[in-house]
Amino acid sequence: MKEFSDKTRSDNLAVMQDQVLDLLVIGGGITGSGITLDAQSRGLQTGLIEMRDFASGTSSRSTKLVHGGLRYLKQAAVKEVHEVGSERAIVYNNAPQVTTPLKMILPFYENGTFGPHTTAIGLDVYDRLAEVKSSERKYMLNAHDTLEREPYIKGESLKGSGVYVEYRTDDARLTLEVVKKANELGAFIANYVKATGLLYDSDNKVCGVIFKNLIDGSTGEIQAKKVINACGPWVDEIREMDHSNQGKHLHLTKGVHLVIDHEKFPISNSIFFDTPFHDGRMMFAIPREGKTYIGTTDTTWNKDPKEPDITALDVTYILAAANQMFDLPQYLTPDDVESGWSGVRPLIQEEGKSPSEISRKDEIFQSKSGLLSIAGGKLTGYRKMAEKIVDRVGKQLAMEENLRYQPTTTKDLTLSGGDVGGGKGWMDFFDNAVHEGIINYDLDREEVEKLVQRYGSNVQKVYDLLPDTKTKVRLPRIDWAMLNYGLQYEMVEHPIDYLLRRSSQMLFDIEHMKTIKSAVINCMANYYHWDDEAKQQMTDEVNEKLALTDLSNIKQKYADFKND
Repeated sequence: MKEFSDKTRSDNLAVMQDQVLDLLVIGGGITGSGITLDAQSRGLQTGLIEMRDFASGTSSRSTKLVHGGLRYLKQAAVKEVHEVGSERAIVYNNAPQVTTPLKMILPFYENGTFGPHTTAIGLDVYDRLAEVKSSERKYMLNAHDTLEREPYIKGESLKGSGVYVEYRTDDARLTLEVVKKANELGAFIANYVKATGLLYDSDNKVCGVIFKNLIDGSTGEIQAKKVINACGPWVDEIREMDHSNQGKHLHLTKGVHLVIDHEKFPISNSIFFDTPFHDGRMMFAIPREGKTYIGTTDTTWNKDPKEPDITALDVTYILAAANQMFDLPQYLTPDDVESGWSGVRPLIQEEGKSPSEISRKDEIFQSKSGLLSIAGGKLTGYRKMAEKIVDRVGKQLAMEENLRYQPTTTKDLTLSGGDVGGGKGWMDFFDNAVHEGIINYDLDREEVEKLVQRYGSNVQKVYDLLPDTKTKVRLPRIDWAMLNYGLQYEMVEHPIDYLLRRSSQMLFDIEHMKTIKSAVINCMANYYHWDDEAKQQMTDEVNEKLALTDLSNIKQKYADFKND
């Protein structure tokens, strides 16, 4: 496996300043990462810069599903259902370690949005359009059998349900595995590098960026024949730099998810349901790693997209939906919410059109300067989005630079950690790797299953970093190995990179995360030789994010909200 470390980052920045790239991508979310992999795999020398960490924006704050866009059917968006639905199988085959098939129940109620006939027909159409394999096609249950399968669904007025398959993912790690594969193929990649300006040639065509290295404060320039702006919620900021932010603009909406202990929300299936408020919204409730997470909201967001807050109203809305939709062991309150996340979706709105006409499709914009920008779309469709924009870049470079245009190869390109024989070979690999972890490395089954699920075929590198059981280290053995793996092979620069995005502990194991966060900071301070000021900045960053994520500040706000 190829190193992907702080040294890699420094070397990449140096190399990018010494040559003219074929393509430079701004933005290290799933879209920018997918573009980088697609372009590099076609033989275009590609660079990627990300102003924070990979997937630190929208791409780590989704509902964490690689799903087929069932909601598109309500909008009669047949093409979108076909495209994103068929992509699910590709993502699963290329990275089965971060995509898990699971049964999704769609219950329907008397006087609800869905009924038995519309659900059955809709799911049949969905199966066909999404090219769902026969073993995963939908089936219908009556009310009795629905409650047998999922007894915590509200039984009153229940008419039945449809059961179909969706794919749960770790969105941050999916993005990372795409980035790591692009690195393996020779792309030059660096996080914590901010584009502060654009470069132009004598014909006023964009030909690179001015950047600031946010690790050491240095600045520089990177030249490229083509530049793609894939900055998600910040796409319009780059377009402003280019003086081309016109015609269509981003409309940001905020989505919130809450995490609750599985004992308090003990569903065994994922549920996709109408909110009980008759507002046209739907929600997901999904079990994962001993927790259940539920969301999402959908409200306009006009503030800084970096850290959208979670309000008492958001918590009230989601908990009210859960309490009305499920007959749980006890009524859920804010005290039951362990953690949560909030992110913004960059949707597209045309000037002069109403908010109801906002598009959820991906779109490509090209300015007079040649700057290409891409926005909108879904996590599931990242590979097709990349293919479309790299097709355009490739054809332009073939005409302008006489470079050979090559078609995409990513449909069958295994991502980092996915060398397990595809979806068909995954379970055999999983069982063998778990057995090895238990027998050879003295790990318990639950620990090792999480490791294999997280790292896939890269898990051996993590095993190799496990200290001997008699060796004293500052962290628990597994955290020690995971952190050191992250430093060597996953470009972990800040403690928050590991605690939140590489390990997901800040979301799904928050109490454990609180016990190790100081040790993680100390280990990284020693590794990077931080002075006291730098170490305090990293500590403040973790604590500020923790204050948002563990929702301790919400409980008092919720009490104040109820009193008002």
